[in-house]
Amino acid sequence: MRRLDAYWDSRNPVALALFPVSLIYCVLMRLRRLVYGLLPIRRVPAKAIIVVGNLTVGGTGKTPMVIWLCRLLASHGYRPGVISRGHGGKRDHNAPQRVSADSDPARVGDEPVLIAARAGCPVVVDRKRARGARMLVRELGCDVVVADDGLQHYALARDVEIMMVDGARRFGNGLCLPAGPLRESVERLRDADFVVATGKGLPGEHSMELSATVAMQVRDPSRVKPLKAFAGKAVHAIAGIGHPPRFFAMLEALRLRVDRHPFPDHHPFTAAEIRFTDSLPVLMTEKDAVKCRDLADERHWFVPVSAVPDAALAPAILSTVNAVSRLHSLR
Repeated sequence: MRRLDAYWDSRNPVALALFPVSLIYCVLMRLRRLVYGLLPIRRVPAKAIIVVGNLTVGGTGKTPMVIWLCRLLASHGYRPGVISRGHGGKRDHNAPQRVSADSDPARVGDEPVLIAARAGCPVVVDRKRARGARMLVRELGCDVVVADDGLQHYALARDVEIMMVDGARRFGNGLCLPAGPLRESVERLRDADFVVATGKGLPGEHSMELSATVAMQVRDPSRVKPLKAFAGKAVHAIAGIGHPPRFFAMLEALRLRVDRHPFPDHHPFTAAEIRFTDSLPVLMTEKDAVKCRDLADERHWFVPVSAVPDAALAPAILSTVNAVSRLHSLR
């Protein structure tokens, strides 16, 4: 049986049959946003609150963008911190929890662990984002809050919205869930401060490439190989991310002969799922590797990717954050 998201690229009979439900969903999301406009929205005493999110279900390069953004802010004198919902984790929901590179992804989620390892700044998970954001500012000394995947979480005030788009898939069939991949209607795009397309963007959007040059052993990340060392060789490739084909296509573009093994986003792996009967190398995403540290052997490697936005994005974001910070200082 095909997964529902297999029908989201076109307006096929299945998608059209779900269209009435999709309309109801879109109306409810619009009403939800209007209701939040009438309710008290919680602000924390930060110089800026930046939301990074997407309109669609599935991978758009959001996590690499969050990591790049935090490094950018830190390099210009800010003290950023990340608040995340912690999707896929089974943590204590009654209190915010700080995340480190050694945290258990089964408790706090795989993306927060990856961000903590790569971004070099405090990361907190909390289903109540405003509460977690207060911890970042008041207890951990952050002056800029970056809300990971926070576009639809309106209870926390925001100063800057960065909306991520898959430059190839865009918005699929243009329909809201469950008939299509949209969490909100495409019109919501007009409200974003920055629209960043992974791949080639449209006029008015920024473009971002994902760069990968090395593979690191899952059990011992100090062991590093250039990805080109795998060129021409057969490998197993594992991806439990929002859009696995992007990872596989990246490896194939580097001339690896890939045996594809896609899994759902945030998939909790077992040893049987990543250990194959042959001796071929096994390559996986960095997000998957944080969940497979105790399952891997010497055959398992992960491929870290880094965001490379166009040259105009960094100064534009910094200019906006500086302006927001000055405005808050006058209040």
